[in-house]
Amino acid sequence: MASIANKRLLLKIFSLFSVVRGYNILVIVLAQYLTSAFILAPDKPLREVLFDTNLFFLILASSSVIASGYIINNFYDSEKDLINRPKKTMLDRVVSQRTKLSVYFILNFASVFFASYVSFRAVVFFSIYIFVIWLYSHRLKKILFLGNLVASILTITPFFVIFVYYKNFETVIFIHATFLYLMIVMRELVKDLENMQGDLVQNYKTIPLVYGEKWSKFFLTICSLLAIIPIYLLVTRFETGLMDYYFYTSFLLLIFFLLLLYFSKAKWQYLLLHNILKLIIVVGVFSILLIDFDEVLNRVF
Repeated sequence: MASIANKRLLLKIFSLFSVVRGYNILVIVLAQYLTSAFILAPDKPLREVLFDTNLFFLILASSSVIASGYIINNFYDSEKDLINRPKKTMLDRVVSQRTKLSVYFILNFASVFFASYVSFRAVVFFSIYIFVIWLYSHRLKKILFLGNLVASILTITPFFVIFVYYKNFETVIFIHATFLYLMIVMRELVKDLENMQGDLVQNYKTIPLVYGEKWSKFFLTICSLLAIIPIYLLVTRFETGLMDYYFYTSFLLLIFFLLLLYFSKAKWQYLLLHNILKLIIVVGVFSILLIDFDEVLNRVF
C-alpha cells in the first residue's frame, strides 16, 4: 500500500512539474544568470553576480510568476489542450484543478514576497505582471493580434526585469533583445498554426482561423526576414566572438524554416517548425558563453 501511495505521489509531482513546465523555467533561470554575468554586467566579477542577493530574489520572483502563469493558462485552456495535446493533458489532469489553483495562489504570494526583499517598485512590477498574465489567460489570448503581442511581451519580461536592474542601455543589448523578441513572436505565430483545431472549437480569434494559413505564413516570412537584420548587425558591427557561429547557424536554420514553412500543411510539420525556433532560442542561451570564451574561462577559473 505504501508503495502504491508513493507512486501516486511521485506521479502527482511529475504532473505538477509538467503543468508548470519546470524544464522551461530551468532554462529561463540559466538564461537570466548568463545574460546578467556575460551581457548586462560583463565587467563585474562573476562571483559578485552569482551571489548578488537582489538578483537572486528577482530571478526567484520571476520563476514563481512564470510557474503560476503556466498553471492559470493550463486552467483556462484545459479543454483546448485536450484536443491539441491529449497525452500531455492527461498527465496534467492527474493533479486536480483545485490543487492547481491553490499552488497558483501560493506561487503568486511567494513572488510578491521575494520581490519585497528587493524594493517596493519590484513588488508593484510583479503584482502587475501577475495580473496581466491572468488577464491574458482569461481573455486577451482570444483576441486577434493582441493575444500574440501580449504573449510575446510576457515571455520576454523576465529578461526586461534584469535589464532594468543593471541599467545597461548599450545598443548591442537592444539588438540582442530584438532578435530574441522576433524568435518569440514567430514561435507564437507557429503555435497558432499548430493549435488550429483546438482554437476553432474554443472560438479563439487567431490569424490562421480568421485570415487563413497563408497570412500566418506571410507574417512569419516577414519576421524571419526582419530577424536577419539583428543577425547581420551583431556579426558585422559588434564584437560577439565565437557567438558569430551561433548567428550563422541561426541564419541557416531560418532559411530552412522558411522553405519548410512554404510546404507545411499538417500539424506535425508545424510542430517541427516550432521545435526549430525553440532550438534557436535555447541554444542561444548557452551560446552567450561564446561571446568572449577566454574571458569566461578566466572568470570561472
